[in-house]
Amino acid sequence: MTAHHDRTPVPAGDSEPTQVLGGVTEHAPSVEPGPEDAEYSATVLASHWIQRPPDADTTLVASPFTETPVTPTPAPDRVEGTMLRFGPGVTAAVAERTHRTLPSVPTRPAPPRRRLRRHALPALVLIGVIAFLARQRLGPSLEAGAVQVVARPTVVACDDTADVVGLVATNGRPGTLSYRWVRSDGTASGVLREVVVAGQRQARLHLLWTFQGRSHYAARAELHLLSPVDRTVAADLTYDCP
Repeated sequence: MTAHHDRTPVPAGDSEPTQVLGGVTEHAPSVEPGPEDAEYSATVLASHWIQRPPDADTTLVASPFTETPVTPTPAPDRVEGTMLRFGPGVTAAVAERTHRTLPSVPTRPAPPRRRLRRHALPALVLIGVIAFLARQRLGPSLEAGAVQVVARPTVVACDDTADVVGLVATNGRPGTLSYRWVRSDGTASGVLREVVVAGQRQARLHLLWTFQGRSHYAARAELHLLSPVDRTVAADLTYDCP
């Protein structure tokens, strides 16, 4: 209600009669507010402001809202720093702590003799290879000693071939011999080379000389050694075909 319609009733006492206020004809409020009462507001009076007969029954109206029973909160797993768990198993913290605290088993070192024997063989092989290479490169070079030429046979028959062999003694060092064969018929070979391996003490240089036709001819084969020394050695043979 508006300010001029707000009439607060005074509670009646035992010795004071109830006074009835006179009706007000102006703007009497209706049961339902209309559109003309835009400022109308209802005021709900408390129960002690309402006059009821002493014998009147009081009916309690149930609240439209239903209370939901409160579910008891489950006890937490951790109580004062203690983890409570049920069933088998180990917590992650305990497993990690156990894994960290496990002592590591030290490996037993191999005996000194076994380790020395295991490394001795590769070391010896390496030393041998180095010594061999050093000897090949830093050792003395190839040297030629005595040189001789032998013809077999010394008398050649009709249409036969003679094998003229030059024998060159060496010092056993690896290297290469350079030489040339010169024949008495006016022919000569080009520069030839013979490879000598380490430990080889003699080099054999061959010349095959073939004769044809009927003739009696005294032949001569010369070996010209060019390197490592310059030396010439000759051998004589006879071709006899009547």
